[in-house]
Amino acid sequence: MLEYFKTILSKVSFDKKLFEKELLKALKLLVSEELKTFKEWCYEQFSKIHGAILNRCFA
Repeated sequence: MLEYFKTILSKVSFDKKLFEKELLKALKLLVSEELKTFKEWCYEQFSKIHGAILNRCFA
């Protein structure tokens, strides 16, 4: 599931609302072991574009 959500977020990163929707869905469905890796990847990939969304969702 981790790779699936990485792919989805990469594809929807152009739209803030869709990005946030898919990010929240990923946070609900990923198991706790994957969440740390996922969070790090998200910040590496999207912090410049969607930093506020990431901070809000991962808070």
